[in-house]
Amino acid sequence: MTAQATPVERIQSRPASSRLPERLALYVLLLLFTLFFLLPLVWMFSTALKPFEEWVQFNWIPRNPTLENFRSIFADPSVPVLRWFANSLGIATVFTLLVLVIDAMAAYAYARMEFRGRSALFGLLLATLVMPGIMFLIPNYITIARLGWINTYQGVIAPGLAGVFGVFFLRQFFLSLPRELEEAAYIDGASVWTTFLRVALPLSRGALATLAVITFMASWNDFLWPLVVMNAREMQTLPVGLATLQGQYTFDYGKLMAGAAVTAIPVLVLYLFLQRYIVQSVAITGLKG
Repeated sequence: MTAQATPVERIQSRPASSRLPERLALYVLLLLFTLFFLLPLVWMFSTALKPFEEWVQFNWIPRNPTLENFRSIFADPSVPVLRWFANSLGIATVFTLLVLVIDAMAAYAYARMEFRGRSALFGLLLATLVMPGIMFLIPNYITIARLGWINTYQGVIAPGLAGVFGVFFLRQFFLSLPRELEEAAYIDGASVWTTFLRVALPLSRGALATLAVITFMASWNDFLWPLVVMNAREMQTLPVGLATLQGQYTFDYGKLMAGAAVTAIPVLVLYLFLQRYIVQSVAITGLKG
């Protein structure tokens, strides 16, 4: 072992028997973190399956599990859950697709194209990341109102399309791609547009999948902006609509948790389906500054 060995190398160079306590401590720590993040989810599904008599009881497993809470929110004609679900699904899907297109083109331009002021513009773009989103609420509302887009789907979708995080994330990934592949395409006569579509994008499936999950989750869970823009009850999204299940003086925890479970299930399914791409792309982009 040399004097320049890193801490990880020093640990790995030790006998396996001496590393066992450290590994056990690491596993216990990871298990505690996992439980910490899973407990609210477990409590949500547990409460959604509890009958009224068990809401106030502190038991994680329902003694008499029932689907009555789910049935009641779907059977109530004054609660158009399916319409809210369709609104959320449509808005989140269209929003995600448009963000991927816009952010991918902007990120590729910042990563590969040479133009005057590129670094300054990118630095200015990154500076907006530190600004709280609430600052843009009133300007965005005035803009949407003057366009006549209040109570419309485009009014919810348009303001957040050019996401700065997506541009930064994809730019980092494009920088990690070997330039030789694109130079070979240029030698074969491909244009910048063709190289972007046929070389860069196919190699970026993992990063695009990761950004798709993050963007879909953000749009699906967004509450404030749809609440401001959508006034009509049938136009509301699922998180906003389910919030109305909460009374002014009473709380129907069973319905609330059943609604929250319905809201969480699509995102969980999407994440489980694309988690392999997420881990791969985050690991790759984390290596490039």
